[in-house]
Amino acid sequence: MSGNSPGDAIDEKSGTVTAHGSSDGSGRGPAEIPPPPGKGPFLIAGLIAVGLLGWGGYGHWQKAAAAQETQRKAREFVPKLRTIAVERADQPIDITLPGQTDAFARASLFARATGYIAERRVDIGTRVKQGDILIRIAAPDLDQQLAQAQAQVGQLEAQLLQARAMVDQAKANVNLATATNSRTSTLAVQGWASKQNADNSQASVLSQGASLASAEAGVKVAEANIKAQRATVDRLKALTGFKDVIAPFDGVVTARSVDIGDLVQADGTGTALLSMDRDDVLRVVVNVPQNLAVGVSPGVAATIKVPQIPDRTFSGKVERSSVALLTSSRTLTTQVDVPNGDGSLRPGLYVYVTLKVPRTGRNTVIPAEGLVFNQRGTQVAISRDDGTVEWRGVHIQRDLGTTIEIDQGLDGGEQIVLSPPVDLRDGQRMERQAPKQDGKPLKSAAR
Repeated sequence: MSGNSPGDAIDEKSGTVTAHGSSDGSGRGPAEIPPPPGKGPFLIAGLIAVGLLGWGGYGHWQKAAAAQETQRKAREFVPKLRTIAVERADQPIDITLPGQTDAFARASLFARATGYIAERRVDIGTRVKQGDILIRIAAPDLDQQLAQAQAQVGQLEAQLLQARAMVDQAKANVNLATATNSRTSTLAVQGWASKQNADNSQASVLSQGASLASAEAGVKVAEANIKAQRATVDRLKALTGFKDVIAPFDGVVTARSVDIGDLVQADGTGTALLSMDRDDVLRVVVNVPQNLAVGVSPGVAATIKVPQIPDRTFSGKVERSSVALLTSSRTLTTQVDVPNGDGSLRPGLYVYVTLKVPRTGRNTVIPAEGLVFNQRGTQVAISRDDGTVEWRGVHIQRDLGTTIEIDQGLDGGEQIVLSPPVDLRDGQRMERQAPKQDGKPLKSAAR
């Protein structure tokens, strides 16, 4: 070859060039020089690079196609979501509040007659009827005052008779003076009597008339005195009637502070002789909060439960309320009348009162799992009839735990989505699926 030195030898079979006349000083033979590389390795390397580029491009194309397919499926995916119909809340609102029983009527009986306790017929716990005698009071001073007043009435009646007799006498004197004056006047005109006698007879008529008027006035005074004295007698009789302490109504004696022989005063400032409660009907006092006070009115039904009588429920109705709310607690004082003919209830019990308060507005009820709280507020997902979803804002009026009462945003009858997914979009298509519980369709409970 042209690039070899003249002393080099070329092996024609292998192409190896052997250098002659040169030595490395080691005594070995001439050095061998490798031939230049061929085109094969470069071709193989190029094919491998092209293959890797093709494989990478194919993988990228597959990922892009899969992403597009995923996006397409996401756009065209129709989720199956549980829905339930929104119910209208037409029934009264049941609210349970603590209350206290109280006697329908309560009376503290004081003495109206001063004296000593002569007889006591009742004690605490005694049931009495209206008009029964509970205590008898011995009042001898009062009896003597009544006898004296009645005797004075007799004296005044005698004085009245005397005054009436004086009127009759005065009338007779007037008649006599009138007749004498008539005769004297006639004789004086005829000249048989003097003018002075005529004047005297006329003056006598006037004098007797004045005496008659005085006697008649005396009769009126006597009659007035009798009337006043009879009023005193009536007052004393009324006081003597209070010697018997009478039951003012049917009920039970709850307190007693006197015994036989005790002195009692008729001033009403001391301790009451007895205390009574009427318990055939009880008043149950309950304070209704402001949010339901508007619906509370006479006639609202109520049920009463006593913790100590768990197997029995008592019924009653609201009869009255304070109308004005207590500013300290913003509650309405309400009284429920409960019949208690068998005496099972007692005044002073702590009870639970459930009022059925009529609704003042049009509300709806939904399950709690249909409500969503997000940055747009409180919302529910509504399944439209065309198969799409609509997000709608609502307002909560009452949280009943498993159910929510809504007063704004729903009219009733809409189908709402239960537990809507976070990626559910407004206008997205969906497929309704009725919720089931124990293999049966689930219904929301409206209260």
